[in-house]
Formats: sequence, C-alpha cells, structure tokens
Amino acid sequence: MAGVCNGATGFTVHQGEPTRVVPAEEAEKGLYYLSNLDQNIAVIMRTIYFFKSESKGNEDAVEVVKNGLSKILVHHYPLAGRLTISSEGKLIVDCTGEGAVFVEAEADCELDDMGDISKTDPNILGKLVYEVPGAQNLLQIPLLVIQVTKFKCGGFCIGMSMNHCMLDGIAAMEFVNGWGEVTRGLPLKTPPVLDRTILKPRNPPTIEFEHHEFDDIKDISKTNKLYEEEMVFKSFLFDCEKLGHLKEQAIEDGALTKCTTFEVLAAFVWRARCKALNLVPEQQTKLLFAVDGRQRLIPQLPQGFAGNGIVLAYSISTAGELVDKPLSFAVGLIQEAVKLASTDSFMRSAIDYFEVTRARPSLDGTVLITTWSKLSFYSMDFGWGEPISSGPAALPEKPVVLFLPHHEHKRSINVLLGLPVSGMKAFEGLMQI
Repeated sequence: MAGVCNGATGFTVHQGEPTRVVPAEEAEKGLYYLSNLDQNIAVIMRTIYFFKSESKGNEDAVEVVKNGLSKILVHHYPLAGRLTISSEGKLIVDCTGEGAVFVEAEADCELDDMGDISKTDPNILGKLVYEVPGAQNLLQIPLLVIQVTKFKCGGFCIGMSMNHCMLDGIAAMEFVNGWGEVTRGLPLKTPPVLDRTILKPRNPPTIEFEHHEFDDIKDISKTNKLYEEEMVFKSFLFDCEKLGHLKEQAIEDGALTKCTTFEVLAAFVWRARCKALNLVPEQQTKLLFAVDGRQRLIPQLPQGFAGNGIVLAYSISTAGELVDKPLSFAVGLIQEAVKLASTDSFMRSAIDYFEVTRARPSLDGTVLITTWSKLSFYSMDFGWGEPISSGPAALPEKPVVLFLPHHEHKRSINVLLGLPVSGMKAFEGLMQI
C-alpha cells in the first residue's frame, strides 16, 4: 500500500493499488449521448460518506461496498465507460465496460481523531478520495472513482469522485441510494432512466433569450491577484432564527412582500463576498445558480432521469449597487432570474444556445451557488445504517459556494466556501448577524 500522509492532522492513509469494478452483468456497449446541459458542467465532484455502527465493524466493508458497486453499475452502465469527444466535438461516453476505479485504503487513526469531519478541508478530506495520478485532462479521469477507507475504530469512509456531466445532484443521490439498496439485496426504489435524447436541441436551434450566464466579466478589481494567496475554507451555519432575521431584513423596506430561504441567503452571501473581496464599485459581478428543470420542462423529465436536468440562472450587478442598496435589491435580482429561468422556453433556448455557440459559462467575476440543502445526503445505507456525516471533500472551482444540509437540524443550512486568507477574515465578520 502507498502511504498518503496528512501532516496537518498527523494521520496517514495507506492506499492500495487501484482495481476496476465492472458491471456484474454484461452491459450495453457503444456511444452514449450526453445532452448540452451535461456539456456545461463537466467538473469533478468529490464527496465523502462516513459510516460507523455500534453493532458492526468494518471487517467486510470493502467487499460489501465493492460487490454492491458491481451490481449498481448494471443499471448505471455508462459510469463504467470512459469520456471521449464525439464527431461533433462534444463530450460523449464510450461505454467500454472498463469499470469504475476502486481503491481500498486504511487510516492509522480513529474517526474521532480527525476532529470535525463535517468541515470541508480539502487538505484533510482530500486524502479520502483517490486521485488518478498523471491525468492531464477530463478525458483521462475515469467517470467514477471510489475509495473505501477503514478506520481503527471500526468506522469507514466512502470517498467518491464523479464527473458532474454524468449526474446532477438529484440524480447522484438517487445513484448512491440505489447503490445502498442493491448492496442490501433490495430492489431499486427509483430505477434510472438513461435516455438523454429527450434534451436534444431543436432543429433548427432557436435562441429566444439573451444568455448572459456565458458572459465574460473583466476583473478590474484584480481579484485574481488575491486568489494567489493561500485559500481558506470555512462553513457558516444559518439556523431558522438567522434565516428568519434575514427574511425580515429583505422585506422591511417594502420593496418585496416575500422571499424564499434560497433567495435571501444567496443575496446575503453574494453581497458579503463582494464586500469581503473589496470589489471596486464599477466591478460587474455575476451570480450563477442552478434551477432544476425536471418538472418545468415540457414534457417533464421522467422520474429517475439519470443525467443533468438543471440550467444555470444568472443575476448581474455592479458591486457598488449590490453593496450600497438594501438587501431587497439583490433578492429582487435573484427572484427575476428564477422567474426567467424556470420556463421550458428558457431551458430549451439554453440548450440551443450551446448548440450554436459551444460556449461554456464563464466564472470570471462570478459567484456560483450550488444548493445541496434539499438532497438526501443522509438516507443511503450499505448495511451500517445512515452516514454519521457526509458532504463535499472539496469545492470543484474557487468561485463555488455550497449550501449544505445540516445533519440534525433539517431546516438549517451550512454555507461552505473558500476565500483567500485576507478575504475570509472580512467575510467572517460579515457573517455575524
């Protein structure tokens, strides 16, 4: 086993040689279509799931999880393939049946020795997700990589690396929950629907809207220079009381009559980030966030749709307006964006826009908020009960902010982000509400 040492917390993870887990039954071969919504978010997502049972040790955890993976890949066979480029110059999956990459690992400590495992620190948690050495680009990274790490206390961790082009958050949760079900010998509650051709562009493509989510924004505030500093990752808990206080603040000037938890929290974080990074007043800043199109598309996407059913909504403002105007201004911008993006016509237009331009959303001068607060992170079960903790092992890009569920308090939200050291100090102060 190769040793991966983490000096920050003094624990070592010994990783075994990677093997391949192939579908338990012969699966389809050939090229598998990825939609234009999949093309836009081809980034690697790394998540971790910690398990510990009072009545059961981890002696057979690796074999049990591995056998279950082989079974679930029968249903999700594209994940056993490899990413390639189609004749049209788009990402497509070659269903080779090569399998997922699987690594067995052991940590020289107990779970309790790691401190608060719910806090995302990529320097620590990154040791629990295997990175394929020598990969130069996305095509060289397998679509699904699993590491199972056993701890001395009898607990274990599943570290999963998956390309977002394969599954969005809802579909990924259905995948891991289904993985748990087949591992325990149960039928799938939600069998995957793999056909993505229902999201094909129209012929001819019809662009009905301006798609500023793809706009490049000039960095006149020199934030890229700031990002050369050491990055610090922190999470901030917003309980019901704090969220209620923010909603009161958003409607107190009478500009709005109501707002959702997402709208007010996204607005608050967007403004605070602008202040913390000390953006010049003329700096344009863009907020991107995902809107789930499953039930908004016509016809609706089928239950169990295994792909990306999301489009990116956008709001754009100058930093000066955002910071100087009341919170209701930013909330109002987000409400307009939600309304615009929540229609079949906008989503079809976004699909067609990519078909014509091959543009990808620019992250310069941008905050990208991803909401995982309603995802079923704690419902999977491989035979050891639900996870004692789960979440991201790292953020996929520097401008990404995650809204995560709280394990015990379902209506509370953890806001996770990374900022340069100096920016994080200022941001922490702004979170004291």
